[in-house]
Amino acid sequence: MTQKVAVLYGGKSTEREVSLSTGRECIVALREAGFEVIPIDVTDDLPAVIHALTHPRPDAVFNALHGRFGEDGCIQGVLDWLGIPYTHSGLRASALAMDKAAAKAVFRAAGLPVVEHRLVTRDELEAADPLPVPYVVKPVNEGSSVGVHIVLKGSNQRAEIARNWRYGDHAMVESYVPGRELTVGVMGDRPLAVTDIIADAGTFYDYDSKYAAGGSRHVIPAQMPQEDYARALDIALRAHQALGCRGASRADLRYDESAEGARRLVLLEVNTQPGLTPTSLLPEQAAHCGIPFPALCAWMVKEARHGA
Repeated sequence: MTQKVAVLYGGKSTEREVSLSTGRECIVALREAGFEVIPIDVTDDLPAVIHALTHPRPDAVFNALHGRFGEDGCIQGVLDWLGIPYTHSGLRASALAMDKAAAKAVFRAAGLPVVEHRLVTRDELEAADPLPVPYVVKPVNEGSSVGVHIVLKGSNQRAEIARNWRYGDHAMVESYVPGRELTVGVMGDRPLAVTDIIADAGTFYDYDSKYAAGGSRHVIPAQMPQEDYARALDIALRAHQALGCRGASRADLRYDESAEGARRLVLLEVNTQPGLTPTSLLPEQAAHCGIPFPALCAWMVKEARHGA
């Protein structure tokens, strides 16, 4: 019998447009893979979402939501309550990964390389530099580089960033790591590849670089010493395991080659709901490993679970 899969996409976060794009791609791929697909455009009407998930009840849910309420444990809790298997990580891992402060505490405890960082209030940020410049200011619980700013030496942005901050009472501030932006996708217990991301739309891999056509170039596999390549794969897998992720995830890293003979890799964060849009990195890495997009989506459904 054909398996019924409900695709949750859209949502109410700042990443709604990204999620709509991911959802559209997954709907096509899942149908190509032989599933009966029930598209559900998620809005802020939760009772309507629950009704759609129970009339009819699917065999599994493909979670194509991004951002708050979709990848922070909220929808995972609803699906756990309903007892419906769903793709990607469960409630606990999703909540941990989305909370950048909590995730860094987990990474540090696991012996993974993280940068100096601290949480600050808007008032603290407006009053003074919380770390030596340059540093990065980012929301505690957003994705897709939404709200990310780099404060450089001599910049007068800090007070303006603080006054215009709209991502909660606190911001995460991290020491800026020079060098290359790398990412590693993980499928279950398998790290896929290391991609070197060259952002053409700006000075770093921001929202436009991620989703605009031509916004960035992806070099896969990344050109780097073999021992560093293997270490990047290991860091991504260990981060996935430390958070308790399941299904697919994607780890973002910085690769600093600025000091002669002292190359370093730094783990920035783990995305438990990697984008699956036409410009996204996880499908590209899967294809590099010989896994077509419909097969990737089908694997995610096969790995669907509910509960911890």
